[in-house]
Formats: sequence, structure tokens, C-alpha cells
Amino acid sequence: MKKTFYQSVIDIIKQIPYGKVATYGQIAKYAGNPQAARQVAYILHSSSEKESLPWHRVINSKGGISLKLRQGYELQKQLLGKEGVVFNRDDCVDLQQFLWLP
Repeated sequence: MKKTFYQSVIDIIKQIPYGKVATYGQIAKYAGNPQAARQVAYILHSSSEKESLPWHRVINSKGGISLKLRQGYELQKQLLGKEGVVFNRDDCVDLQQFLWLP
């Protein structure tokens, strides 16, 4: 039986290793729909707790955190920092160093 896009996204996010990040668009591409980055964000938002996802490892294509200040931004940055992920002066992650390439 073919996996749904939803299940593919869940499975991919669960594979992102400690100390690495993936982008919404990257996950959408690996799940079979490169145009579905917003759907990945929705799945992440709606299913992180119930699916025990490492939600903090998913960032935007510029290497930044998409959450707003006081709405998860600080927590995500803190969790990534604990895993050794470093942010530059622009508050972005060096994707050449930290991007997960399965």
C-alpha cells in the first residue's frame, strides 16, 4: 500500500538526526511533492505532539526559524543549540554544515 503524503512527511521528520536540520521544502520534496512546503508546516504544527516529532529540527530554506518571537521561536533555538546547531549573527543556521542529507 502506498504511503500518504502525510505519513511520508511524518516518517521523514522522524529520521532527522540529532544536531541536524531539514527545511520544509526539502521534506516536501522527499515526501513526493516539492510544492508542498506549507503542507509540511501544517502537518508539523498539527501532529508534532501526537507523533512525537523532533519539530525543532525543521527550519525554513534560508536557515532561519519560522516561528515568531514568544510563539516558539526561543524554544526552538534553545533546543537546536543544545544539539550543537549554531546560529550566525543573522540568526540563521549554516545549511552547508547542519543540513541533513539522507
